[in-house]
Amino acid sequence: MTTSTKQAPKPTSVKRPMSGWTKAVIAIVAVLAVLFAGLRLSVLPGLRDLFGTETHDRSGPALLRSIQDMSRYEAASGNFQVVVDLEKDSRFLPSAIRGTRTLYVGAGTVDAYVDLGKVGEKDVSVNDDRTSATLRLPHAALGKPALDADRSYAVSKQRGLLNRLGDLFSDNPNSERAVQKLAVQHIGEAAKDSELTDRAETNTTSMLEGLLKSLGFKEVKVSYGT
Repeated sequence: MTTSTKQAPKPTSVKRPMSGWTKAVIAIVAVLAVLFAGLRLSVLPGLRDLFGTETHDRSGPALLRSIQDMSRYEAASGNFQVVVDLEKDSRFLPSAIRGTRTLYVGAGTVDAYVDLGKVGEKDVSVNDDRTSATLRLPHAALGKPALDADRSYAVSKQRGLLNRLGDLFSDNPNSERAVQKLAVQHIGEAAKDSELTDRAETNTTSMLEGLLKSLGFKEVKVSYGT
């Protein structure tokens, strides 16, 4: 007596069709992959501009606040550079917890001028035949230091933990104002110790001698002092 065993049919897997959302997600991922690959490999021109940032100047028009008549002869200008190392610590906390230290390179200019508006009739004498002139001018003075933003920059900024946390919740546009003030102060002090005013008086004398001699004067004497 023989018995036959029939093998049960193997279950067939039924593929479910993809939903519309699944196809959409896959398509989006594929498009993004192509775009970012093109950006990385630079095979698709113009994509960098597509994802780049744009700068918009929304500033208002500049307003004229006042006009001043100037009688100064700007005779010399000095270029200065100073490295400012400003550190602020807390009295009872270490600098790693609370404190700042900024290393700042400040570059600026200081002008030296002679105020010709202070010259009166008694300060100028001319001989009868108009061949000799004598002038007495005020000493040269220094203008206010002007910080050059294009050549000034912060080298490093060290901040304590509390300072870093505070920066996360506040935006301080005047964070560099302290070092900028110190840079201006040091530049002004350096200008006082320089020979900038002497150079200004020398240049003013040369300018007046050339101007008056071109008008027919043969002898021009220029002195400085009150």
